[in-house]
Amino acid sequence: MRAAGAIVGTVLGLLRDAVEPGITTRELDAIAYREIVRQGAKPTFKGYRGFPASICASVNNEIVHGIPGKKVLKDGDIIKMDVGATLEGFIGDAAISVAVGSRTSAADALMEHTRNGLMEGIKAALPGNRIGDIGAAVQAYGEARGYGIVREFVGHGVGRFLHEDPQVPNYGQAGRGALLRPGMCIAIEPMFNLGDWHTRILDDQWTVVTADGMLSAHFEHTIAITDDGPVIMTAPP
Repeated sequence: MRAAGAIVGTVLGLLRDAVEPGITTRELDAIAYREIVRQGAKPTFKGYRGFPASICASVNNEIVHGIPGKKVLKDGDIIKMDVGATLEGFIGDAAISVAVGSRTSAADALMEHTRNGLMEGIKAALPGNRIGDIGAAVQAYGEARGYGIVREFVGHGVGRFLHEDPQVPNYGQAGRGALLRPGMCIAIEPMFNLGDWHTRILDDQWTVVTADGMLSAHFEHTIAITDDGPVIMTAPP
């Protein structure tokens, strides 16, 4: 898990540095594919339930599961890039949001607070706590700042399979849900919207967008629950 997570972190760092006006989402996908394969791993997403690419690339009001293609990034966009890598049967899964060129204060704040919401969730991922403690921490942080917290799509267990039990919602009630035990690995992935939390799926049957057309941000880490607290397995260099 550590080795797979390290590959994901490296790939996200490369993608972050490659984002600029004029690049296409397909070109970003190619960067990720080359690096994952170079490190002896496989792109987890490619072929998963028919997904055609190595990364998810979601722009502006696209929340998650955007399919890389001919879309050209423009100055002022924000892009969410989700990466999975499988190495020796174990999976790392993480995502970042990045501004393209110039930045707006609203987009900057949205991304900063979504990243902070992820860290609040990670801090709650202590052995003896419950899944609801993670969701409650993320929800409280995001809603206190006026953001819509996506509900239809959630985090998940991760290990030998991309989506394992338990589900890890970004909302909920503290003290409820599955008990967090040392040895568990989970992906925590808050999605905050400038508008409300409702979503819809585009005709490609993959890309999830905000129902009201407002901007969304997404951050994710795979973490391990240990006796000493949560350990991030997918941090970019």
